[in-house]
Amino acid sequence: MTEHYHRWYSHHLGRDLEMLVFGTRGYPVILFPTSQGSFHQNKDHGLIDSVRWFVNEGLIKIYCPDSLDGLTWYNKGIHPGDRAWNYELYDRMLHDELVPWAMHECGVHQVAVAGCSFGGYHAANYAFKHPERVAHLFSMGGAFDIKMFTDGYYNDTIFYNNPVDYLPGSHRHELWQMNIILGTSDWDICKGYNEHLSHLLNHKRIHHWLDVRGQALHDWPVWKEMFPHYLSTIR
Repeated sequence: MTEHYHRWYSHHLGRDLEMLVFGTRGYPVILFPTSQGSFHQNKDHGLIDSVRWFVNEGLIKIYCPDSLDGLTWYNKGIHPGDRAWNYELYDRMLHDELVPWAMHECGVHQVAVAGCSFGGYHAANYAFKHPERVAHLFSMGGAFDIKMFTDGYYNDTIFYNNPVDYLPGSHRHELWQMNIILGTSDWDICKGYNEHLSHLLNHKRIHHWLDVRGQALHDWPVWKEMFPHYLSTIR
């Protein structure tokens, strides 16, 4: 399986970012790491290997960027408003730098976004904020309410990066065209977040699949079962 390492300077973030890219062609999939995970975490835990066939067949090309959680929502050393602003800059980096890069390399006008656990938040937030750029959203064990990281503080930046807050009022027509899969399981500590997001989507009559697996934990084994299944829905 072809693997390339990239390091580039982000003008939005004012720092270097690192990323692994798997494959040479196919539909672009932006795959985020879990909480405070690095750009190589999904490789290290076998998630990339679970979809080796899709990569080797040239069906998908996977981009695994850094998350910078330690500078944003997980940074308890700065004010919650600063955490939110740093994340807004991360979102701008995705929108203006990484996603256009992936679309250009793969010759498409939209991408798929995916992630496990807190990576599911990154994927869902980007997809719901920028649905014109996203055709497929695959979340595995995701959590979607960022207010748990803001110590009771709240402002517009937090609102517009908290999917369960801004999604109910969004009328972007692309949301009704997106392939949305929310993967969870009976023993998933984030099952409630997925059920709540599914309820919001149902209320708006946005088609999606709430995939509740059997007796599986919030952990890599079930995510490695989900990911190839979800990629098979890309057309």
